[in-house]
Amino acid sequence: MTVRDVKDVLGARVLAGEEFLDREVKSACGSDMMSDVLAFSKDHSVLLTGLCNPQVIRTAEMLDIVCIIFVRGKKPDESMLEMARDRGLVVMATGHRMFSACGMLYQAGLHGGAI
Repeated sequence: MTVRDVKDVLGARVLAGEEFLDREVKSACGSDMMSDVLAFSKDHSVLLTGLCNPQVIRTAEMLDIVCIIFVRGKKPDESMLEMARDRGLVVMATGHRMFSACGMLYQAGLHGGAI
């Protein structure tokens, strides 16, 4: 699956990194707790979160996350989007709740894997 496929499944809006939509995505992680993301996320994954602060961008950079999707209609401010652009991250937003968005991606074939 690619980031573009994820975008299409969720009907998400691209806020930054449109030039990277063809990157491969291997798994997904949904959490508002960055400590859980650090513990359980895998390489080349998508992060779904409602947490809208710069720590999300820093966490994604550390873990080789290729795309951040803000759920529940959350929208990061311009400074966060600039941080993401500087790091080559795709940032998207969707109006879906996290549970629904994760389920939609799972149903489309994107899994998180066992702990």
